Amino acid sequence: MSQDHLLRHLAPISDRGWALIDAEAAERIGVELGARRLVDFAGPHGWWHSATSLGSTEPAPAVPVDGITVLRRRVLPLVEVKADFALSRQQLQDYDRGAVATDLGNLDDAVASMARIENMAVFHGWAGAGLTGITEATVHPDVPRVEDFNDYPGRIADAVDLLRRAGVGGPYGLAVGPADYTAIVSAIDHGGLSVFRHVGEILEGPIVWTPGVHGGVVLSLRGGDFLFESGQDVSIGYDHHDAGQVHLYLEQSFSFRVATPEAAVVLARK
Repeated sequence: MSQDHLLRHLAPISDRGWALIDAEAAERIGVELGARRLVDFAGPHGWWHSATSLGSTEPAPAVPVDGITVLRRRVLPLVEVKADFALSRQQLQDYDRGAVATDLGNLDDAVASMARIENMAVFHGWAGAGLTGITEATVHPDVPRVEDFNDYPGRIADAVDLLRRAGVGGPYGLAVGPADYTAIVSAIDHGGLSVFRHVGEILEGPIVWTPGVHGGVVLSLRGGDFLFESGQDVSIGYDHHDAGQVHLYLEQSFSFRVATPEAAVVLARK
């Protein structure tokens, strides 16, 4: 199905300009969407895809004919997310003339907002959208994350041990917010080794910079435990324009489910 609802053909932007905007958005958002590197991604199924099947049923509240049993399929509606931004028409026109410095700063802000809401929904949930996050669903006790990052490998080892004792195999990954990621990269453990390298060896998997995550989350990467379903993947649409600016937006639709609550452990500040 076409993406006509994005109305890109109505924007006063050349094909060359659209190619620049799309390329810059893809490069930026590919870095920021940390959750997608750690959970199962299905789709994109298209803008018209409205709900995720939960594979179960519930009794219908009322049946108008005697002797009939009616079950209703259970589904999880997808949530639509939109982030508005505006670009200078003069900047886009100058790019068409051959300018090499084009200010797309507002696009950066929209990308950051879009990534943050997705990462937060996956890891911390979004009650208003009916989404339960990994940190809400886990059945394991939190592992306390001490302020001394030199001791961080020991905390990761504790989290991995909890998962293994629950029968959850690896490899494992770690999602952390920007501040914790920087601290991990900068720290040296008590044995003189790089904390980043030591943690990676314990996990046998990646440490992922994930804006929107509070503390840290260790989770299995074996597959089948955390399910992200994309309707429309992140796309850019046109809203309107005036003499000075073109008003655009980033848009996507998705759902998220935790299939195995035992497959993640939270590292929380105490």
